Amino acid sequence: MPKSLTAQDIMNPEVMTVTNEMTVKELAGFLTDQEISGAPVEDENGALIGVVSVTDIVRAASSGGDRLMNGHDREAHFYTRGWEGKLSADELETLHLEDDELKVGEIMTPSVFAVEAEAPINTVAQSMMDSHLHRLLVVRKGKVVGIVSTSDLLSLLAEID
Repeated sequence: MPKSLTAQDIMNPEVMTVTNEMTVKELAGFLTDQEISGAPVEDENGALIGVVSVTDIVRAASSGGDRLMNGHDREAHFYTRGWEGKLSADELETLHLEDDELKVGEIMTPSVFAVEAEAPINTVAQSMMDSHLHRLLVVRKGKVVGIVSTSDLLSLLAEID
């Protein structure tokens, strides 16, 4: 009998991360250059501490750089939304971020939805369904090693004869 599939067997290992010390302006340029709508955030030791998305940048710009963390209900759009949230360089430029020194760590969503690399596929799928997530980060010893999306699970189903 073949071994059971795990998260690491179907994950995309090419996950681009950012650091909490990156400025929001640098983040906007990075997301635009990479044509992605968000990224996991790591601290200076490479430990996963949250996620940041275009939605977080827009929220920071609309609040004049003042982060609404204290008592404000924060939804982790990185996990719950599809990839439709991309902004062009021109659109990001129109946001007019007031604070040139505003850091990713100040605007990120500190929620982390992740599974261990060795987690069985059924556990991954159940976690995504239970929490209504489109993607889960895959970690090993607290560090991001990949990402599993609903598309990855659907591709797996398509391969079943």
